[in-house]
Amino acid sequence: MTSQPLLPTILSVNAGYVDTAGFMALHGLFTAHVTGNFVTIGAALVLGTSGIIAKLLALPVFCVAVVVARLLHFWLAGRGLPVVRTLLLIKLALFVIAALLALRYGPFGAGDSWSATLLGMTMVAAMAIQNALHRVHLGSSPPSTLMTGTTTQIMLDIADRIHGVPADQRAVVDARLARMSLAVLAFAAGCAAAALLYAYAGMWCFVAPPLLALAAYVRHRDAPETAAAK
Repeated sequence: MTSQPLLPTILSVNAGYVDTAGFMALHGLFTAHVTGNFVTIGAALVLGTSGIIAKLLALPVFCVAVVVARLLHFWLAGRGLPVVRTLLLIKLALFVIAALLALRYGPFGAGDSWSATLLGMTMVAAMAIQNALHRVHLGSSPPSTLMTGTTTQIMLDIADRIHGVPADQRAVVDARLARMSLAVLAFAAGCAAAALLYAYAGMWCFVAPPLLALAAYVRHRDAPETAAAK
């Protein structure tokens, strides 16, 4: 059985969960949607809230992690080693480290403390790997982190179906609509789960991302690797 239909869904749940948990526990830090930190940096400067250092570091850390993941992709592929499984394992290890940091040092009274910043950057690096992996190896699936473009396409497809789609295009539109709707629902479910667990379990909410990362690895473990570098 292929891992393709379920793996992107797990990644979408994980992205929504991690972004929400990080935002709530780390003073407004986006760990999956890092460009959103530009907005929160401005808010922090005006309102005097903490976490500016982590928000400033998020984008360069994300970029470096993507470059490293890409170079590792080439190194692994050149030696005939599994690329996706290795990247999923590295992401799992990073989320385990993040959970240990959260349980050891949280809750975080200041977003600019070294422990909060280290936790945030560990999660940013993990999500950078997920983004790189998804873009290269799951390119036919909707993005797992950025939902604006996906939601736009869903609305366009709905409008097209209302207007009328030629019979030869209907199956393609319907299949895309189903895939993208599932991605948005999975992301939203992750957001809701993170908010609830943070409210009732505090720092223990950070135990869920390693479990989701493990589920993604187990789901892909026996699937054939796509060794070709794109």
